[in-house]
Amino acid sequence: MYKSKELYDFLMEQTSDLTENWYATMDHEGLHGVYATSDTQVIERLKQQNYQFHLLFCRLFLEGDQNFAELFRSWLVELSSDVEHLDTPVHEIIEQFFRVEEQYLDLIQDFCETHKGVLSYEEIKYWNRKIIKRFSDIMVWFVRENSHKAEERLHAQQETILELSCPIIPLTKEVALLPLVGDIDTARARVVLEHTIEECAKREITHLFIDLSGVMIIDTMVAQELFQLIETLRLIGVKTTLSGLRPEVAQTAIQLGIHFEDVKIEATLTAVIEHGLAKK
Repeated sequence: MYKSKELYDFLMEQTSDLTENWYATMDHEGLHGVYATSDTQVIERLKQQNYQFHLLFCRLFLEGDQNFAELFRSWLVELSSDVEHLDTPVHEIIEQFFRVEEQYLDLIQDFCETHKGVLSYEEIKYWNRKIIKRFSDIMVWFVRENSHKAEERLHAQQETILELSCPIIPLTKEVALLPLVGDIDTARARVVLEHTIEECAKREITHLFIDLSGVMIIDTMVAQELFQLIETLRLIGVKTTLSGLRPEVAQTAIQLGIHFEDVKIEATLTAVIEHGLAKK
């Protein structure tokens, strides 16, 4: 019930025109991201994404609700992962979904006017409600997927920033410096540990100078992470030298029962660099 091969054929004939009309009538003023681009390749990809949407959506008029979510899953994942769409405000994307929804509601009306008697009044009401419901579902799925991809992207950017905040600077072929500056919380301390071990192993560093003169405060968890870093480096054959250890930081370590007997300590970064260059 409520399936119409004639309606499906009618809509399929409109797919290309729907895409061209959608883009041509878009008010690009004030829009951002993918909708404001002048890059012809991006525009063509945007139109292709819209066209693929129509091919999928039209199938729903022939196949009904069967496998509705599966039908759009790949399309939604691709759209949500698209860099240009990730750089576009979500409310602007939703506005475009509503514009396309209006296209379909108008087409149902056009079909009824040019194919009198093909659809009953009940069928017309059914398809209007179905279009609105399906677009609502698709928009909810898109927002959910887009939010997930945006969080993944933000997390990756944060990881990159954290890695850049703990650079391994070569002093000689086997000697390097790790200057730490600013606040160090548990998350950053963990990245410092993982990144430092990886870089020292990759560069075959045998002696690492860790400068803490730019670190004002180290809490209990961070002090433990620092101690774990030094211990792990020792296990892979990397000696460590600490410099710029502030009195309050040293006091925290002592309170934790952490002692750096096997770690050489220099007062200043200057002494560290001179020591490192002397090993050249």
